[in-house]
Amino acid sequence: MRVIPQYAEKLADGHPVKVYFQESELIISILKELLSVEISEDFQQFYNLFNQLADIEKRFARKENQLFPYLEKHGWTGPSKGMWAFHDKIRDTFRSARTAIEQKDYDRVNQLVYLITDDLQGLLHIEEVRLFPNALELLSEQEWQEMGAGDSEIGWMLAHEPAPYPEQDYVHPGEDRRKRRLPFSTQDLIKMDEGYMSTEQLNLMLKFMPVDLTYVDENDHVIFYNRGENRVFPRSAGIIGREVKFCHPPKSVNVVLDIVEAFKAGTQDNAEFWIDFKDRKIHIRYFAIRNEEGDYKGVIEMSQDITDILKIDGQKRLLEWQ
Repeated sequence: MRVIPQYAEKLADGHPVKVYFQESELIISILKELLSVEISEDFQQFYNLFNQLADIEKRFARKENQLFPYLEKHGWTGPSKGMWAFHDKIRDTFRSARTAIEQKDYDRVNQLVYLITDDLQGLLHIEEVRLFPNALELLSEQEWQEMGAGDSEIGWMLAHEPAPYPEQDYVHPGEDRRKRRLPFSTQDLIKMDEGYMSTEQLNLMLKFMPVDLTYVDENDHVIFYNRGENRVFPRSAGIIGREVKFCHPPKSVNVVLDIVEAFKAGTQDNAEFWIDFKDRKIHIRYFAIRNEEGDYKGVIEMSQDITDILKIDGQKRLLEWQ
């Protein structure tokens, strides 16, 4: 069993770096057991161990979405480039191994598992001697506390959730309102649940989204729609403030009103339809909007042209402009 290095051992329980090393011990243990199992003789045990090891995706996601952004704020962008690319290489090998397992190509499986083992051992070494020591020097205690709270949204490889960090000050990520050091001013920006945007940025984002959005408030008045250039259904400024019952043709208005009443009553939270419209397939969805107390705050109507989406087959993993 791998020994946690002294610089991590002295950290408090739940510290993100200490948790990473607890996962490292687990990874080494799984690899050792996986290499000792012959897939052709005990397929199920091998497959269970492989799936357990594949849970390393959570570790990769925490590093990429939690640790790396904090390092970037301190000017260290190397991990976001080089190590993230190495994560992707390992991910590709996992995918190839899973395909080989499904095809029962056991020779190929063994080759790929040995490749995964070599890559993970190399990765863990780089983490131990360079990534984590440097991170501990760069990041402040407040940043580690913020990271400890955010890590729980992604999860861990461990069988049991680690202790919150710091235990006495733990705040659920959804309720965390601590001020963070950002590379831009938040003055005059709108504070969202996660992040900040100017009114211009918010309007541009909604304008360029490839969906039609309409917001009807709890009093059944239309208060917003996004003004995209390729809307499925036309809208004009005259709709703002209009009651929703006057915004739909008579043949469909009763369906819309039934949806709104069900949302208000709390018996339903969404409804969806798909129709043929001008030789296109249109997906229409309604979502009840509720606040944290569960009070009804309106409904979002979302319409999207999915004609071309339905034609998608296979994978496209490379950028092709033509």
